[in-house]
Parts: sequence; C-alpha cells; structure tokens
Amino acid sequence: MQFVVSKQNLQKELGFVQGVVEKKNTIPVLSNILIESVGESTVRITGTDLDVTIRCDMDAEEITTPGSMCVQARKLFEIARLLPDAPVSFKKEDNEWVTVKCDRARFKMVGVARDAFPEVPAFKSAPTKIQAGVIKTFIDRTIFAITQEESRYTLSGAKFVLDDTGARMVTTDGHRLAFVEKKNIARNGSKETIDTLIPRKTLAELTKLTAGFDDEISLGMDENHIYFQVGPRLLISRMLYGQFPNYEMVMPKNNDKSVEFNSSLLNLAIRRVALMADERSHAIRFHLEPNQLVISSQNAEEGEANETLATEYAGDVTDIGFNAQYLQEFLNVVGDAKVAFEFKDGNSQAQLHPSENGDYDYKYVVMPMRI
Repeated sequence: MQFVVSKQNLQKELGFVQGVVEKKNTIPVLSNILIESVGESTVRITGTDLDVTIRCDMDAEEITTPGSMCVQARKLFEIARLLPDAPVSFKKEDNEWVTVKCDRARFKMVGVARDAFPEVPAFKSAPTKIQAGVIKTFIDRTIFAITQEESRYTLSGAKFVLDDTGARMVTTDGHRLAFVEKKNIARNGSKETIDTLIPRKTLAELTKLTAGFDDEISLGMDENHIYFQVGPRLLISRMLYGQFPNYEMVMPKNNDKSVEFNSSLLNLAIRRVALMADERSHAIRFHLEPNQLVISSQNAEEGEANETLATEYAGDVTDIGFNAQYLQEFLNVVGDAKVAFEFKDGNSQAQLHPSENGDYDYKYVVMPMRI
C-alpha cells in the first residue's frame, strides 16, 4: 500500500482514533491501528479496544497502491503532531514495516499483518437520525455522575432511551443521580425505540466526535452493539447489560422547601469553603435560615471556613451535609443560570435544577452526608 495525505487531516483523525486504542496492551495488536484504502481517494483509519471502535474516513491526496497496513497508534500520533506542515507519504514494505516521509523527515515503523487486526462489526439496521447537539448536551449534563467503581457494572454507563415521547439520559453512582430529557425530538429514519446502557468510555469518545459538529448523527443497534455515525466518522460500542436502578423511585416527590441561587456565586462560594473540607469526604455543611445560607467546612488538621450568601429563603432552619465535589460538578455544567435547590429536611435527598429549563428537563438529585 502507498498513499499521500495532508498533515492536518492525518493528525486530526489520529486524534479521534487513538482515544480508544488499548492502553494496557493486554492484547498487543490492539495498540495498533488499521489504515486501509477505500475506493479511489479515501483512506480509512480504524482503532479498537474490542469494546469501543472508532473508524475515520479522510480524503487522500493520492493513492498510488491500494491496500492496508497496521502500525503503532500512539507512536504514529506522536510523529504526526511534530511533522512539518507538508504532505505525508506512507508506504508499506514487504516485511509489513511502514515508511513515513514528510518533507525531510523519514521514519520506519514496525507493522503487523492485516489478518491479526480484529474485524469490525457490520450493521444492517436502518439508522435513526438525531441532532448531534442533543446527544452532546445529554452527555455533558450526565457523564460526571457515572460511577468510577468498575465493580458496579450496571452503573458504569448511562441509561439512554429514545422513543415516541422524546429522549432521556440518566446516570448515577449511588450517591447522586443526573437526569436530562428532551420531549418531541425531531428524528428521521427508523422510529424504533432505543433503550440501552452506553458505557462511560463510549460517551467520552462521542463527546469528542460531536464537538463542533452541528448536523444530524445516525444511530442504530444490533443485539450487542450501538453505533453512531458522525459525519465521516463511525463509533461502534458494546452495550452494557444488567438492570439499571429504577431511577423514578429515587426522584424526590415531597421536597416542599425551595430556595433559588445564582449558580456562579454558589459555585465560587462552595469552591472557597471546600478548601478547608476533609480531603477524603469533601464534606461541607449548608445551614439555611431565613434570608441566608451559611456554607461551612472544617478540618481538624488545617482549620475551618464559612461563607454567607443572601437568599430569599423563608422556611425553617435546616442543616444539610453535602460532598462539595458533587455540587460543583453540577454547577460547572449549569454555568451562569439561576438554580433552584429543593429539599425536605437534612436527612433526605435534595434536588437541584435550572430555574428555567428551556428545551431540556434537567434534574440532579444528591444524597445528604452525615456531618
């Protein structure tokens, strides 16, 4: 195989693909990417860790000899980043090695046989089309609440539902829950209901693919995989299996007290007070009394902090403990909006949501901490 591509295209597409490449090297071939010619003027790059696969198509300046090659993903990405702004030529040698030339730079890379690279799943189902911005908003507003504990398998992704009423995404780690919904979504293609668990890594890669992409994306499923076509790039992922918790049971039904905050002011106050919180628990205290909220923290080894925010609260005096990090992650996503904070007492889950939801119904439920 022999071809020439632009340095910018090469670096851009390698940036997408190398994110999924196996880092632990448990199966050596998975640290490689497959590069192959498609038709007369397209070069396709594929990377996989067997759970998530990304395939990117890019225009070639010239394809002299069609074919395929497999080379080290991370090393090629490092090379591409440092190459001068000039056409890059690739040539596969007889021994599977690959020669890369750009201007006066020349590299020889060890390659592996095409047969060693895993086959990518193929799809026959008619895809559903949905705006990329909807998917990106869903992920941005929920991904931070996915558990980091590998043992909690069914919580290590997001529940995603797309049906006649609209779409929603839910994530939880057992201590907090993020829920976002958009009604009456315009969708083309297949009208099949999609109800699945999407792994965290897939969501993170999908965020990169949809950044700056304003068109529709196609998505579809087979028995084991879900796929997303984002322009010339295809992401294929295994789905998670298992019973996702009944999130509707967790949503508080009788939070009768409510107070509104400016999200940015509350976020900054929590960040300052959290500097003196315990480094393991990140515990802070909310002390609500008429017309003000006092946020405080203390650490036996370092000291204490408190900050007062004026509010229009008129209810009973209430103390609630929270993990500061959980609140900050929600407030970071909300930005400058007004936020409603709803609660029942110091021992029940609190709910936060933007005061004006706009096109999206966005709720965030947090369990209190004992302090």
